Amino acid sequence: MELALWISSSAVRTKLALRKVLAFLKRDFRINASYKLAFSYQFFGVFFQLTLFYFISKVFRGAIAPYLRGYGGDYFSFVLIGIAFSGYLRVGLTSFSGSIREAQMRGTLEALLATPTSISLIIFASSLWPFIWTTFNVLVYITFGVLVFKATLNLGSLLGAFLILVLTVVAHSAIGILSASFVVVFKRGNPIDWLIGIGSTLLGGIYYPVEALPSWLRGVASLLPITHSLKGMRGAILQGLSLSEVLGDIFFLLVFSMVLLPLAVFVFGKALNKAKRDGSLTHY
Repeated sequence: MELALWISSSAVRTKLALRKVLAFLKRDFRINASYKLAFSYQFFGVFFQLTLFYFISKVFRGAIAPYLRGYGGDYFSFVLIGIAFSGYLRVGLTSFSGSIREAQMRGTLEALLATPTSISLIIFASSLWPFIWTTFNVLVYITFGVLVFKATLNLGSLLGAFLILVLTVVAHSAIGILSASFVVVFKRGNPIDWLIGIGSTLLGGIYYPVEALPSWLRGVASLLPITHSLKGMRGAILQGLSLSEVLGDIFFLLVFSMVLLPLAVFVFGKALNKAKRDGSLTHY
C-alpha cells in the first residue's frame, strides 16, 4: 500500500516537473521566435564563419600539418569540430547567469523563487532552450561543413560521441551555475566567465591543436573540460576511434561533472539565501 502511494506521488511530482520544464521551454521559444531577423541571421553567420576558416585552412595547410597527423591531417575538419562544439562552452558559461540577470531586470526572479519549485529545476529549465538552440547550431555547422565545404568525417563510436556530448553539457553547466552564483551575490563582475572563457579559447584546442602549445601550457590545458571534450569528440568522429579509445576523455568529464555539479548547485543555493537575507535578490 505504501509503495503504491509512493509510486503515485512520484508520478504526480514528475508530471508537474515536466509541465514546469515545458512552460519554461515554451516561454523561451516564444521570446526568441519573436526576433525573426536573428533566426535568419544565424544561418548567415554560420556560413560566413565556415567560409572564413575554409580559406584559412588552405593558406596554413603546410604550416600546421605536423600537428594534425593525429586528427586526420585536415585543418578545416579539425576546426569545424572545434567551433561547432565550443558553442556548448559559451552557452554553459552564460545561459544560467544570463537567465538570472534577465529575471532580475524583469522583476520576475523573486516571484519565481517564491513558487513551490526546487532550485535545481529552475536552473535546469531556465537553461534548456539555449542548449537546444546550440545543438541545432551544431547540426547546422556539421551539415554545412560536410555538404558545402566537403569536410571529412570518419565516424568511429557514435555512443562515445553521445556520451562526450552529454558530459560536455553537464561539465560546462556546472561552471555556468557557479558563474550565476556570482551574478546573484555581486550583480556585476564575473571572474569565472572571464577566466574559463579566455582560458578555454586559448588553450582548449578550439582553433589549433593542443600539441602546438608549450609543454607547461599543455598541462594547464589538460585541466579544462573543453580540452577533453574536443579531443574525445574529434577522436570519435574524425579519427574513427572506438569507445574504449576515448574512455580517458569520458572519464575526466565524468569525474569533473560528478564533483563540480553538486558543488555548484549547493553554492547557488547559498548565494540565493544570502541575497534574500541582504534584500538584494532583485537588485541589478
